[in-house]
Amino acid sequence: MAGRSCFSLSCCAAAISPPRYHRPTLPDTPAAFRETGVWTPARPADTAQRGAWWSVMGDAGLDRLEDRIEHGSPQLAAAVARYDQARALVRRARADFFPQIDATASAQRERALFPATGNYYEYHDYESGGTVSWEPDIWGRIRNLVRAARANAQASAADLASIRLSLEGELGDDYFQLRGLDARISLLQKTMAAYSAALDLTTRRFVGGAANELDVGRARTQLATTQSRLEQQVADRALAEHAIAVLIGEQPSTFSIPPADSLPPVPVIPVTAPAHLLERRPDVASAERQMAAANARIGVARAAFFPNITLGATGGSETTTGMLASAGSGVWALGPALATLAIFDGGRRFANLELTHAEYAQAAASYRQTALTAFHEVEDQLALLNHLADAATWQEEGVTAATRTDHLANVQYREGAVDYLQVVIAQTAELQACEDLITINTRRLMSGVDLVRAMGGDWGRHGPDYPPRP
Repeated sequence: MAGRSCFSLSCCAAAISPPRYHRPTLPDTPAAFRETGVWTPARPADTAQRGAWWSVMGDAGLDRLEDRIEHGSPQLAAAVARYDQARALVRRARADFFPQIDATASAQRERALFPATGNYYEYHDYESGGTVSWEPDIWGRIRNLVRAARANAQASAADLASIRLSLEGELGDDYFQLRGLDARISLLQKTMAAYSAALDLTTRRFVGGAANELDVGRARTQLATTQSRLEQQVADRALAEHAIAVLIGEQPSTFSIPPADSLPPVPVIPVTAPAHLLERRPDVASAERQMAAANARIGVARAAFFPNITLGATGGSETTTGMLASAGSGVWALGPALATLAIFDGGRRFANLELTHAEYAQAAASYRQTALTAFHEVEDQLALLNHLADAATWQEEGVTAATRTDHLANVQYREGAVDYLQVVIAQTAELQACEDLITINTRRLMSGVDLVRAMGGDWGRHGPDYPPRP
């Protein structure tokens, strides 16, 4: 008989337990990324210490700004607070494993009328007592609530890492955009000086009769147009600087970044293995932990079909003083209290169980989508880095040719072989070629930042619950 009872309890426990959870894997995970190249070698870098991942960019200014995000960003502070809330919820759920002890006490002053004598008598009534209650986790309800809360806390830790990584990457993008604008401003300032000298030369030639007024007008138009472009670049730089100030928690009115004349060199970005991407991307880890939480909630929903048994004990004493003085009396009670089990609830519990299964299916689909998005983003940045490197090589050749053409046009103009229109065309082509090269190199730097972010960035500072564990 005892063996049959044990078998029945084990069957019940198996029936209410959630499905056995296994960390999901993607069967089509590639062995290597397709878009790797010279600037993004596929050498495994999974054991490398990522730490401050932005240091691979080799820019001291970026290093200083990134260090200020941790303590200055309001968005990151809010994410840390959400993570602290999730950890507190774990502790609250775990508290149900332990008995609850409550103490009560009261003191009253009362007045009673004795009809036989018509007199009032006053006395004090003192009561004290306590209760102890404990719910043994027979059906695993509390255990699965704790599992769900813990998985949610681990997902929150990964979300915190995602927000930190997103802010760090956004700062890197804004910083290199600002440095690209610095390079354009420096180029335009040098061009302005050259155009101003060209206008002076053309004006002197016009006064001397060697040039016509049309040449002077073209030179003046070119100078004014370039000045307008310079002012637009200065305005764009101010906006980028303001965006950086907000990211690190500074007032834009008092924040400034000294300008630089040129862009930093584009570094070679090491690429991690595709299989490790799923473990190191915080958003992928968060999606996986949300699956684990949804799986645990299935067990909670199954436990609702069984009664909750609570063991309780109460005790206390009461005494009065005054005209009705009496010795204290004690009371106590001990025994199990069986909660009422719903016999008919209109299908509510069945619907709730179906809901938890559907939530798990949704979490599984979200995990697969997040993983696919991770591979998508990495491949995108690999393609950009490698093809933009080729584009930069060709553009440098174009700049060299445009510079040579501009020089020849100026020489021929001074010798009277061509009119000033040819000079304007050559100078415009050279300026455009130089600006295009700055644009390409700026995009390469930003793509480097985005590639490191797509690969998970710094996965060494995510907190005690990261990487998540099943």
